[in-house]
Amino acid sequence: MPIFYLSGSIQFPPPRLAEKGGLIAVGGDLGIERLLSAYENGIFPWYSEGDPILWWSPDPRLVLYPKNLRVSKSLFKILKKGVFTITLDQSFEQVIHACAENRAGEGKGTWIVKDMIKAYCRLHRAGYAHSVEAWYDGNLAGGLYGVALGRCFFGESMFTRVSNASKAALAALVEDLDRQGFHLIDCQMTTPHLLRLGAEEIPRARFLKELEKAMAEKLPPGSWHRQPVSNQSKEIFRS
Repeated sequence: MPIFYLSGSIQFPPPRLAEKGGLIAVGGDLGIERLLSAYENGIFPWYSEGDPILWWSPDPRLVLYPKNLRVSKSLFKILKKGVFTITLDQSFEQVIHACAENRAGEGKGTWIVKDMIKAYCRLHRAGYAHSVEAWYDGNLAGGLYGVALGRCFFGESMFTRVSNASKAALAALVEDLDRQGFHLIDCQMTTPHLLRLGAEEIPRARFLKELEKAMAEKLPPGSWHRQPVSNQSKEIFRS
């Protein structure tokens, strides 16, 4: 399959034309309009420092349906005890930097390069990119960030400094997304960790059909925050 080179036009080739590994295009920019167009079409940027911007649409695609999240007994106890304080959109820049530093510290390298950090911070300020923070004793213990469009949440990265912190953040987010009627969480690339949490691989064609349905239910962009529910002990987020 050919690899497409993007011009100044905000337009992507059909994902079905991606090469076997999922690479579909090279170039372009990380402007808000282009990033939103990419996500709406099942495409995301992923590249290393010094490389051109690479755009991907892998097949199969890893997704997590909110109702399929697997919570272990130990994690359930942690959530029930309220070991971590969970917040939304309180420290986006701190979370994205921690995600980048976490991967670099593990010697894995990272796609969360400086330009990506700047781009997603712009998306956050525009109300499309969101963070989930898990706090322990007043310190940021773990978290994740991603992009929300329609009724789909596109997960980008997560990190943990205290055992189970990122899992607690994910569990809280999934519960909230389910309550808000989100159809799916796009996990992008397959990892054993996400498979253990209930994510599954589906064909790209199926993913794109489900994504189209999720995109049909538009939500206004804006900051997310958690509010106590008067008749429940749980919390929900509202845009």
